[in-house]
Amino acid sequence: MATPDDIKAAESIVGVAYTDRERLQILEVLESQLLATKARREVTLSNSVPMALRFDPRLPGFQMPADGTPHRSKPQTALPDSDEDIAFAHLPELSSWIEAGVLSSERITSIYLKRIEALDPDLNCFATVTPDIALTQARAMDALLRQGRYLGPLHGIPYGLKDLFDTAGVETAWGAEAFRGRVPDQDATIVGKLRDAGAVLLGKTALGALAYGDLWYGGQTRNPWNIEEGSSGSSAGSAAATAAGLCAFSIGTETLGSITSPSERCGATGLRPTFGRVSRHGAMALCWSLDKVGPICRGVEDTALVLEAINGPDVRDPSGIPSSFTIDASSPISGIRIGYLPIAYAEGATDCDRKALDVVKSLGMSVVEIELPDLPYDALMNIVYAEAAAAFEDLTLSGRDDLLSWQAFDAWPNIFRTARFLSAVDHVQLDRLRYLVMEALDTAFNEVDVIVGPFSTGPMLVASNFTGHPCLHIRAGFEDLPSRTQGSLLDQERSEHGPAPEMHHVPRGLSLWAGLFDEQRLISVGLALEAALKIADVRPVISERAGQ
Repeated sequence: MATPDDIKAAESIVGVAYTDRERLQILEVLESQLLATKARREVTLSNSVPMALRFDPRLPGFQMPADGTPHRSKPQTALPDSDEDIAFAHLPELSSWIEAGVLSSERITSIYLKRIEALDPDLNCFATVTPDIALTQARAMDALLRQGRYLGPLHGIPYGLKDLFDTAGVETAWGAEAFRGRVPDQDATIVGKLRDAGAVLLGKTALGALAYGDLWYGGQTRNPWNIEEGSSGSSAGSAAATAAGLCAFSIGTETLGSITSPSERCGATGLRPTFGRVSRHGAMALCWSLDKVGPICRGVEDTALVLEAINGPDVRDPSGIPSSFTIDASSPISGIRIGYLPIAYAEGATDCDRKALDVVKSLGMSVVEIELPDLPYDALMNIVYAEAAAAFEDLTLSGRDDLLSWQAFDAWPNIFRTARFLSAVDHVQLDRLRYLVMEALDTAFNEVDVIVGPFSTGPMLVASNFTGHPCLHIRAGFEDLPSRTQGSLLDQERSEHGPAPEMHHVPRGLSLWAGLFDEQRLISVGLALEAALKIADVRPVISERAGQ
């Protein structure tokens, strides 16, 4: 039974102060609240049960952008002699070779399986490899082609799938010790969409446990450019595998940086679509109002080809928003208005960041400085903590959170525990703050069409995830940096003590944000930047370090 002293002790945690009389009145009601909580906890709520309240990123008056004219490039390049050159080819090239019959799905699948066998022991980016499934699917795709049936640009193309999407008969363990041995009996919606498009499943890519970081029950997923450091996360394996040429593309998810952050570190091209565009049915839920599904690839057009295949609503995902997407690789950039935040190019910016901005300015678009309102954007993080703690409440209440290997103060177990002390009233107020942020970004995208900047641009990473706006992250250049530790993507300072650390030539990226459901604009600008920067095809040299 609670006492007035218990109430008084709790007041400092939630930031309120009551009188002795008020505490006695609270006690008269508190018992019934606790009984209601106890009754609710007796109801089993699996991870797949969604929230009744549904987040919609569209403000009143929103109009869906018009569709572009369908157009994808069809390169006429000859099939390389080298297996490695084939492995690192972009999707338009792979697609054209398969469609022309000069490259079989079985051959490209075998190439990737051999590379996985050789390099994954060092990179640790696959949780499960499915060679039998892959080769069976590849041979089926080759048979269809011989019959004159071509399913589209992903026909016969091998891919990696983040291990939080259900795959019937194949373990889906979410990177977490507590869920090892979990084998679903049905596929996630995205698995069916990719299979219908002809894509070939190579296996399940590793993710940081419960979609956080790059540490999972198999160890740490490594950056192909420097295997002494992690790949960031949580789509750690998806970004590392794609960047290392172990698959043609991969699927990731993002709640708060889980596509863009590993794409930044691994030098991949990641597309985080608008919230609600791609079905999450059959995916592990972390934050119902923030989770998004998108591709990680080696080029901009690649991401558009994958998005075209996985786009579309699903009645089994209550957050889905009907929207169309048709790739237009020829869409011009003339007339597009580009905005950037001066704060992103102040202290902390690198020469690579500034050179990338200069390239943007050289493309002939209107480039202007913009500002965002002074709001406590980081306060929104408590929404993530609350939803994630609810999604995995059973781990906390049962003590199974101790099974997770990462137990630091900023790891999930402690975040889940501390989230129990968040105020429900404050949570509602945070949701109202979120609306102000939605209005702020809506105003910004009325002034410009695309915002560009480094991965860590001011509040954009946090703000745009909470508003549901899409983001395309591309490789912008390279820097020489010492190995970075877990969770220190932005910490690039060298120690002043001891010998100088070994430096590694690693990628640095550029993020592009656009209005809701305006991915085509991102693709257009991204294609122009990719062509101007001329570094998308630079490969990590990992084979020489393998096994060391």
